[in-house]
Amino acid sequence: MGSMRVYVPATLTMLHQMLSDGRLEPASLTAFALTPRLRENYVAGTEEELEYAAMAEAARASLRLIALEQAGGPEPRRVVVTAEVDGVTPRPDLDDGAVRLSGPLPLESVVAVHVDTAEAAAAVTAAAAVVDAADLGDTDAEFVLGDVEDHELAWYDPSELPFLLELL
Repeated sequence: MGSMRVYVPATLTMLHQMLSDGRLEPASLTAFALTPRLRENYVAGTEEELEYAAMAEAARASLRLIALEQAGGPEPRRVVVTAEVDGVTPRPDLDDGAVRLSGPLPLESVVAVHVDTAEAAAAVTAAAAVVDAADLGDTDAEFVLGDVEDHELAWYDPSELPFLLELL
């Protein structure tokens, strides 16, 4: 596969780390992209809708990361880092849009950062607490995830990151 747009689940803690290190270390090098398998499952979707589906998978994966770092972390917000990278391998063992990156993401490859607004914080906290149950098919937990998924992620240019993180 050539260069591909990927959506990397992250947290605010990971964004701070990315700024100081000049690169993002994705959990298990996992990201999401418009894979052939994702394309198959959305027969009628436009390119934009399919990209959105991949980003939604990354946003849900961000909840899993938030759940892991919850104790003493910053206010929980879903974070998705969009980047253009090479060397992406599909991960059909995970979600339809899951891919494995060849290594950490250099800051220069980042094209956008998507972060929840303050209004979503309570919904994010609630969803992070039940995301594992939802993954296992718990319908009540799935309902809580629906609440957080009603919140759109705000878009930021990578150059805005230092200011964004200062404000949070």
